[in-house]
Amino acid sequence: MSKQTSLRKYGKQSKKAKSDRLFVELPRTPVRSQSKTVKDDDSSDTAAFDDLTNKISTITLQNDVPIQAEPVRRSPRRKEQHTLALPPSSPPKIKSTKLEVPEISFPSNLEMQGTTEDAEPDGALQILSWPDICPAGDKIVKIAEASYAEVYRVTNERGTSIIKVIRMESPIKAQTKAQQKSGLVDEEPHSESDLIGELKISEWLADIPGFVVYKERYIVQGKACKELLETHQAFHKKIKRQDPDRLQFYPSPSRYLDSTRFLVVELGDAGTALEDFHLESSDQLWDIFFHVAIALARAEAHIEFEHRDLHEGNLCIRKTGDRIPTEDRDRSSHFGFSGLEITILDYGLSRAHADSQVEGSQPIAYDLERDLGIFTSEHAPQCEVYRRMRSFFLRGDRVCLPPQSHKTAYENGVDGPIMWAQHEPYTNVLWLAYIYEWITNHFRGTKKELNAFKRLTKELWLYLDPDADDSVPGFDSASDVVRFAVESGWIEEEQLMGVREDIEKSILSILANDNDLGEDVDGEGDTETPIRRSPRRRQRNAA
Repeated sequence: MSKQTSLRKYGKQSKKAKSDRLFVELPRTPVRSQSKTVKDDDSSDTAAFDDLTNKISTITLQNDVPIQAEPVRRSPRRKEQHTLALPPSSPPKIKSTKLEVPEISFPSNLEMQGTTEDAEPDGALQILSWPDICPAGDKIVKIAEASYAEVYRVTNERGTSIIKVIRMESPIKAQTKAQQKSGLVDEEPHSESDLIGELKISEWLADIPGFVVYKERYIVQGKACKELLETHQAFHKKIKRQDPDRLQFYPSPSRYLDSTRFLVVELGDAGTALEDFHLESSDQLWDIFFHVAIALARAEAHIEFEHRDLHEGNLCIRKTGDRIPTEDRDRSSHFGFSGLEITILDYGLSRAHADSQVEGSQPIAYDLERDLGIFTSEHAPQCEVYRRMRSFFLRGDRVCLPPQSHKTAYENGVDGPIMWAQHEPYTNVLWLAYIYEWITNHFRGTKKELNAFKRLTKELWLYLDPDADDSVPGFDSASDVVRFAVESGWIEEEQLMGVREDIEKSILSILANDNDLGEDVDGEGDTETPIRRSPRRRQRNAA
């Protein structure tokens, strides 16, 4: 039996044309998507929202092209707001119903689609040695530890590359007594099926601006070179100075054997991780947050994508131009003035489904139930977001269950036993909320600028806040967030025009009414007709 939910909307229902109402509706309470019959009086509004969600893939930034980024992450450790005429009622309490279900065999690795050949990442890959990766004259520097990979920057006279190094199932030397005493916790090796999921998702995301582009991959086997050992030691000395309590999670290269094997993925170097970037202007706050939201909205529509691990170490920032001074700006929006380029990376915990409309196709999703430690850990602020995701699978509302409530794998949630292959774009909203809080808490500009940003985005945060009162509706997806930003006037429609017609069309086709699309019933559509603003936006501007 599917659970009952209600779609929450502000204001009275509109009888205007669908194209006139796309941005009128405010965000709904985050409730789980499901197959159910919608009441007749909600059907037209729901259709408008679904139409926008399906078409949000049309979003792309002017002059925006895929960029290559540095996959850096930390290891686990305005106006006065208008008054709404009809405040929403409290959202329904969603309770889990215990059903009689047959015995289920849960996957041990990934739920994924692909051929047998796809599941053999090293079958036809070139095998190199560590001296091949870093020959004499090249410089290698360890820069980060990802979810299950070490990240290095390799530099020579030809340029710079980032390599992500993932240990495959292969032997290494046992820990020495000194290493055991120091609290070394070896990252477990990973099977080929673990690795192929992230690589497949990266291929699906390659055509969507805002996501890291994988250049090449190969196998590295054998003992480490001296340069690799030196940079490994230097990295952990630096980390210990910054965080004396932090443990070492990856084995020292001195323990590599002739048969120790790694999958190495090469990327382009595109800047600095958000956690190491100095935020000094409010323009950077606007651009970082909404670049990420737009990229996630595209990916939601194209491949039902959820990142599920989008903390400050998995966003890369690169300066590509100068900040445009306020007096030189030719538009009243807030987006696109910082000169920054932002890239999302690291899909180790992600979920995606490129062929969701094809019967029998399966999504790719890392099964987070395999290690519940990610939900019980409290070492870093991001751990709460992991718990919020799982709590949503269990309850279907905003309540965040404490660590002790996440100790039984495959518990029954609102839709039966937890299955991470299920598509729940609300997880993207949780990470956008995390990013919003992170950038505002780490802002180094003036207090006046920060307060102005918070004041203008007060309503956005109201619906984004995962701790909001039950009576407050919330965003269902990143697509909701982008729609709200456009409707609020923070992003101009012209900024979202497509530049690659084979992949995306202009968002103008979403905003224009039916006769403005150039394909009206008389065949004489006028594509130059000005874009119609939503009534709610006009009212706000008038105020």
